Amino acid sequence: MGVSTRRLLATIPLAAAVIAYIIAVENGLREQIEAAAPDFGVELVYSWIWLWDFAVMTAFVSVALAIYFGKKWVRIAPAGPIFLGGSAAILSLDAFFPYDSLGPLQFFVPYLVELNVWLIGLFDLGMATANDNLMFLRGDHGAFALQVFWPSAGVHSIIIYSLVMMAFLLKMNVPRGRKAAWFAIGIIGTIAVNVARIFALSWYALKVTTDAAKWEEFHSVAGEIMFLPWLFAFLVIVMVVESRRLTRLKAQSQK
Repeated sequence: MGVSTRRLLATIPLAAAVIAYIIAVENGLREQIEAAAPDFGVELVYSWIWLWDFAVMTAFVSVALAIYFGKKWVRIAPAGPIFLGGSAAILSLDAFFPYDSLGPLQFFVPYLVELNVWLIGLFDLGMATANDNLMFLRGDHGAFALQVFWPSAGVHSIIIYSLVMMAFLLKMNVPRGRKAAWFAIGIIGTIAVNVARIFALSWYALKVTTDAAKWEEFHSVAGEIMFLPWLFAFLVIVMVVESRRLTRLKAQSQK
């Protein structure tokens, strides 16, 4: 489906507005957003700041797609806005209900922590013990305590994956049973990525540094580095496998 030049030009003001927002963020707006956090009862300021970035991008992508494709954009390209909007929603939960405030989302964290401790012992990376959502690590650079809450455990990535995958599967010509199977496989893969993320964070403290500032730098990007490539790769695999299946079925029906 082509997009007319007129519609492309119509999105230029939107792009300009986003660019203006980015420039403003780098020139004092971020500090104003941060200063406003206590007025809204926000405890995790970084999540509050990132929330606005994702909210702006969600609005931009959604409106741009609506201009390009009209109401059909929901069926044509829903994954991007859903991912961005889902991330904004998760960040809002993290900002307003931090740590273990949301008990149900924290439920599985101790099990992931125990699994991580077992993996550390399996690979003989150092000493590790667990107590609920706390890990006590001792490696090459000394002791390090790691407390895991639901966002760091990857619960948010499971939620985002579920939203994106449901939107993706809804528009695919695939039997319901296969859709359910793909969805379940993706959930298992996402959990595995989350386990790998916690393991990587532990490895960093055990083998690289126990400096809190440096560890936090790694922590801030580890999730996206692992989750986004996995999500993209899995969606590509689903498309390739199902496209080949449909091609094979068409060839068989023509015989």
